[in-house]
Amino acid sequence: MSETRQINVSKTSVPKLAIVALAIIFVAGLFVVGFDQGHIFSLVYGEQAFTDSYIHELTHDMRHAAGFPCH
Repeated sequence: MSETRQINVSKTSVPKLAIVALAIIFVAGLFVVGFDQGHIFSLVYGEQAFTDSYIHELTHDMRHAAGFPCH
């Protein structure tokens, strides 16, 4: 007697929407850490945000560790 077995192979893939969402989050994070000099808060605080640079101060050491010059 021969026995027949069926093997199910599941092909799961990452949804393209998830890849796009992660890419947007990555680009936004890169902007915040590497390039923001008050641009984000300027939408709320106006020109004062460029002199205060809250996000710059919060991410200052991370910028240097990642190799972004900021002074």
